[in-house]
Amino acid sequence: MATPAAAEQEAPTHVGDLPEVCLALAIARTTPRDACRCAAVSPAFRAAADSDLVWQRFIPEDLSSSAKTAGTKKDAYLRLCDAANAVVDAGGGCRVWLERASGARCYALSARRLSLPWDDGEFSWRWTPHPLSRLGEVAELVSCASMDIYGRLPAAATLTPATAYAAYLVYGTKEAHRGLSNLDQETTVAVGGRVVARHAVCLRPNNTEARKFRGTGLVAERGEGLRQPRLRDDGWWEMEMGRLCSTGEGEEEEEVVVSFEVLGWYPKRGLIVESVEFRPVH
Repeated sequence: MATPAAAEQEAPTHVGDLPEVCLALAIARTTPRDACRCAAVSPAFRAAADSDLVWQRFIPEDLSSSAKTAGTKKDAYLRLCDAANAVVDAGGGCRVWLERASGARCYALSARRLSLPWDDGEFSWRWTPHPLSRLGEVAELVSCASMDIYGRLPAAATLTPATAYAAYLVYGTKEAHRGLSNLDQETTVAVGGRVVARHAVCLRPNNTEARKFRGTGLVAERGEGLRQPRLRDDGWWEMEMGRLCSTGEGEEEEEVVVSFEVLGWYPKRGLIVESVEFRPVH
């Protein structure tokens, strides 16, 4: 017959019996989404998963000073995930925030950071505040014949390593827009000078305008894989420009260049450019 001491020695040890700091160190090696799932396992897991030790691990070191708010490290992390509270660089033209589920970095290049066509000098575009924009100013197209917009994310803007990203043109249009419904529009994404994505797009799809292109060869070439825009919850339209994969841990970062181009030379007006965003995709 086993003695009480022997029975106590034979009792199994469960993961939840580990000290809170041990659980926290293990959870900190996962992702924010996994940490939230762990919090639902048991009271012991919840205490560890909500600890500052875990959530400090999910806050990038260079953003930690911007995350100093009253409350817990989890509160600070969630604040960094709110695009409305995005960290703005010294020049004010680039905003950084974190994706809530993975903690991956997201970037927004303001219209001021983009290269815009200036056919007619200062009369091609005008800079104006916009009630929906978090970036201060937007660029409103007054008139131009050629259209090629470029955005550059420098190598110094560190993307989360080994992560799939998509670039998005964030824009709006005026009611009296012109030349934005034709099918001769194209986006490209290049990494380190190598084109990794090229797509046919249309910022303002319109069947009447599409019919004008029948017989020109553009519909046969572009009609079926034509990318469509998406209306966002914040009122802006966005067009996915293409996808890329960031370099692995310890590898040298490369410059990312994205572009939107209208191939035809004809009058265009009424485009409102807010930004180009880079966000992780799953």
